[in-house]
Amino acid sequence: MALKRSRCQEGTVVILEHVSRLLQDNSLGDPHIRKLAVWLPPQYDQGRAAGSGKRFPMLMDMAGYTSSGLSHLAWKNFSENLPERAARLIHERKMAPAIIVFPDCFTALGGNQYINSSAIGPYADYLIKEIIPFVDREFRTLASREYRGCFGKSSGGYGTIIHGMKYASTWGAIANHSGDAYFDFVYWHDWPNTLKELARYRPVPLRDGRVNVHRLEQGAATGMDDGRVKRFLSRMWGNARPTAAEVHTLMNLCMAASYDPDPAAPNGFRLPFNLDTGECITSRWKKWQKNDPINLVSKYQKNLRSLRGIYIDCGWRDQYHIHYGTRILSKRMQIAGIEHTYEEFDGTHSEIDHRLDRSLPFLTRALK
Repeated sequence: MALKRSRCQEGTVVILEHVSRLLQDNSLGDPHIRKLAVWLPPQYDQGRAAGSGKRFPMLMDMAGYTSSGLSHLAWKNFSENLPERAARLIHERKMAPAIIVFPDCFTALGGNQYINSSAIGPYADYLIKEIIPFVDREFRTLASREYRGCFGKSSGGYGTIIHGMKYASTWGAIANHSGDAYFDFVYWHDWPNTLKELARYRPVPLRDGRVNVHRLEQGAATGMDDGRVKRFLSRMWGNARPTAAEVHTLMNLCMAASYDPDPAAPNGFRLPFNLDTGECITSRWKKWQKNDPINLVSKYQKNLRSLRGIYIDCGWRDQYHIHYGTRILSKRMQIAGIEHTYEEFDGTHSEIDHRLDRSLPFLTRALK
């Protein structure tokens, strides 16, 4: 059902309502009825008026952590939102007309990594098994993987490379902007800050004096929550103005729920570090490393080779150190003989929408 349709010279935005069977009864209690935005290029309505019934490639926008595809439709100061950017690129003949889909994959943990997790929800299946068929039914897409691509930044960039690896039968081309990679650099260094934040929610507050470390760390050595994570989440879900430290803590918990879900554990996932001593729990960290793109190239090299286009970029001043991971990813793909484009630019992890001027034309060229 179309909730809203707005038409202008920049194309047409249609807001639909989608009822998901897969997200129903998810562990976080997130809504299974979601708004789905679809942008139709100006040529879409022109073709329909002429009775041509022309069909178009489809691109899916995977938003970054704490964001949603719908946010990319908003007005931007001193810049363009995504539909405006796509319309300009098409007008300048740098990009071929394409339908762009903006799914809402936000969760109570601030987002997800576009993979299936019992602790968050089956978001890979949600996109592949529900959203894509839904869009193919509602709009004149070229409904095959050769004409279907995805792009995203940060967690969205991670999603694109993982989908290119695991779900190559669905996608023809991918564009990964600053996607999470080399977890030993990207995530590890921030966990001490997360542990300090969580310490505020210990069941028994720390006090001055002697400390029996063995008693202090009861249960913590196995990656189980002693109650502090649950207390922290309860505060976050009722907090309208979280601090930057709280958001980063939530992010690391979201990653734990993504990479090491365990239905038998408190909150549905395990933690990779001892909550009290900060020691790495090797068996748990290995679960994270199994989800690191740099460790998956060899396993999925056949799928990656089957893609019509792979675009990766990152700023060489990325504050999360992701450029080291994308360099390793590119290096391992090159060694495996996987054709791809890797570019770096003078920038950080922030304010890099201008890089879509590179990736969107790349995708539509690859999907011809």
